[in-house]
Amino acid sequence: MPRIPYMSDAKAGPADLVAAIRARRGGDLLNLDRMLLNSPALARGWNAHLGAVRTGLGLPAKLRELAVCGVAVLNGADYEFEQHLPLFLKAGGSEAAVQALRLFEAACEDRALLSETECAVLRLTHEMTRAVRVNDATFERVRSELRDDRHIVELVAVIATYNMVSRFLVALGIESDVRVS
Repeated sequence: MPRIPYMSDAKAGPADLVAAIRARRGGDLLNLDRMLLNSPALARGWNAHLGAVRTGLGLPAKLRELAVCGVAVLNGADYEFEQHLPLFLKAGGSEAAVQALRLFEAACEDRALLSETECAVLRLTHEMTRAVRVNDATFERVRSELRDDRHIVELVAVIATYNMVSRFLVALGIESDVRVS
């Protein structure tokens, strides 16, 4: 059970905000959205920010979703993992990489599962999520793999953003939207 009730369709508003969230989501409101709608100002800012992070960056989608899934695993945010796993797979991630993510610390040991770039992304994700501070060697490894300052800045922003998302989800007990039939 969530710690705060989700906003119902009947009470969700304002209408333009609900419409904007539905448009970004392809028509449906998720439990996350229903929680955010308890504060329309927060929901509006969140929708704009996450919309940009999800669809406005030049960072390759596979690396973005790998970082998001990594944050979810590290923070125990099952909701986030369930939402982003299909996006990671759609972007070219493998089932083997998914299994490696579940054993996060060992994920980069098997070069058959992840590339050097993917390992650099996961190391950065780990350090930003667990320690906040990133050591110079990790940062330089990301720089040597990505070679594009824009992509590096975007990757750092993705990891920071989804740490925010996972903490919001976990703290409020937001339940899965995945329906098993």
